[in-house]
Amino acid sequence: MNYEDYRLSLKEWAAGSIVGAGLAALTAYVFYRSLFAFLIFLPVGAFFPLLLKIRQKRKRLERLSAEFKEGIRVLSASLKAGYSVENAFRVSVEELAVLFGEDGLIVREFSYMVYQMGLNRPVEGLLADFGRRSGLEDVKNFSEIFQLAKRSGGHLGAIMDYTAGVIGDKMQVQEDIRTATASRRMEQRIMSCLPYAIVLYIDTASPGFFDVMYTTEAGRVIMTACLVCYAAAMILSWKILRIEV
Repeated sequence: MNYEDYRLSLKEWAAGSIVGAGLAALTAYVFYRSLFAFLIFLPVGAFFPLLLKIRQKRKRLERLSAEFKEGIRVLSASLKAGYSVENAFRVSVEELAVLFGEDGLIVREFSYMVYQMGLNRPVEGLLADFGRRSGLEDVKNFSEIFQLAKRSGGHLGAIMDYTAGVIGDKMQVQEDIRTATASRRMEQRIMSCLPYAIVLYIDTASPGFFDVMYTTEAGRVIMTACLVCYAAAMILSWKILRIEV
């Protein structure tokens, strides 16, 4: 599996397209009350499945990262216990299956490596291939360090234990950041919906209150400026909450 290439199912495509069309209709109604505006926004709404694809890919990478952290911890413990590389991977699969189930991403990857090692494929090449497919810098770094440690003939268990600790600390920082910003992300989602909610509420409570904004040139210019500011604020908030380590 190439983890950087996420493919939406037919159900996900249909759901994303419906949501995109709904957002296009809602935006056209709130800012312009115009069928022509809806037809302009509709192609933009058609890109919503692509945003869904990016979101789903990011979630899968975060899941793989979390499982990989546990995977290298279990693997390094097995190597320190004196197991050979092949047996360490085999034992790790059994322990990880208890944690993440048979369908765990890291379980499937380690199981594949065990199978390929049984066909006399070198573990260094398998890890390097996993690093390329994973799309995660930590996996690539681990595969390179593993390859160098195995070639140098050093104490593989101690080297892997230190490497697992360093990578695990980095991943822990990333998890702490996600946890610390969880409430801010929720606030960002609520604030994103607030302009629509305010306009719809006032329009329901006081019909005709916003008519001047949709029937005059000045009103359309003001609403266009509001839409631009809203879109800019959305993009800025996304960038602020995307903290990389």
